[in-house]
Amino acid sequence: MNEHTEIITMRGNPLTLLGDMPDVGGKAPEFSVINNDLGLVNLGTYKGKTLVIASVPSVDTPVCAIETMKFNREVGDSGGDIMVLTISMDLPFALKRFCAAEGIENVVTLSDHRDASFGLNYGVLIKELRLLARVIFIVDKGRVIRYRQIVHETTKEPDYEDVLNALQKIS
Repeated sequence: MNEHTEIITMRGNPLTLLGDMPDVGGKAPEFSVINNDLGLVNLGTYKGKTLVIASVPSVDTPVCAIETMKFNREVGDSGGDIMVLTISMDLPFALKRFCAAEGIENVVTLSDHRDASFGLNYGVLIKELRLLARVIFIVDKGRVIRYRQIVHETTKEPDYEDVLNALQKIS
């Protein structure tokens, strides 16, 4: 298992990422995660869709909650060909509760807690915390990664405008 340091920090402290982050232009790796109804889903579940995949540490933190709510408003209702997936290590029960409490209807929240399949295959699993790093991927309908934004300081929000601009160029 490859380990990568000096990519992200939390409150200025360096963290280690496990796995290898796929490059823009490369094929999106497969993954297997759990939806809020405890069903297993994978990349193939979203065939024919352009995906905005937001990897976050936990929706129970303010920054992750803000990010998920922002994508719910800005991208989630943009049309049937685009889907936003927020993936974290949160349990499906916590994700379901969060979505109900915050009115999240346009973002699919998914849990990687069981196998860390997404975290390891996308190189975003934080070794020290067993949480996911804050990274945004845009995957096109052909399953090619067209955009990647690594938020180097985990406690900061992503550059939403950059994500939305990239999405407009792709879709």
